[in-house]
Formats: sequence, structure tokens, C-alpha cells
Amino acid sequence: MMFNERIKQLHEDRQIPQRKLTAVLDIDTVSYCKIEKGNCRAGKEHISIIAKLLHGDKEELLTLGLADQISVMIAEEKEFSNKVSNIAKKNINQN
Repeated sequence: MMFNERIKQLHEDRQIPQRKLTAVLDIDTVSYCKIEKGNCRAGKEHISIIAKLLHGDKEELLTLGLADQISVMIAEEKEFSNKVSNIAKKNINQN
């Protein structure tokens, strides 16, 4: 599941009006809709607020948000994606 899919699911399940979400996030409705559609990524600070407002798991949403960002970065450099993934895994394991 992707970040945007999860927050849309939480938003629908909790039936919290978008205007409430956008007011607390201090963004307009169009920007929030873009986040839910996956056309725009939310920053870490917005993800924490979204998790709280939607009573979602903050760690899950941060993980999904980061995974989405990494996926986009790797997709933009397809020819290097396997090499990049392998180096990143090695670096993570060394720390």
C-alpha cells in the first residue's frame, strides 16, 4: 500500500472533513487532494499531523511516505536502480 492510499483510507474510515484536515495542516484543499491522489508528497511534519488527526499509526505513515519518496527517486534513475538499492542496503547494514 502506498502512503496516499493509506491516508485516503483513513480519511474515509474516520469521516473527518477535508476542511478540518487542511485547516490544521495549513494547506488548501487542492494541495491536500493532490497528496491523497499521490500527485504531491507530504513532508515529514505534515505526515505526523495527518497521523494524529486521522488516528493512524505515525510510524506506518512515515514509513509509507519515505518508501514513496525512495520509489520515485529510484524510478527516475531506472538504469541505476539495482545498483543504488544494493549500495543503500549495504550502507544501512553497516550502521
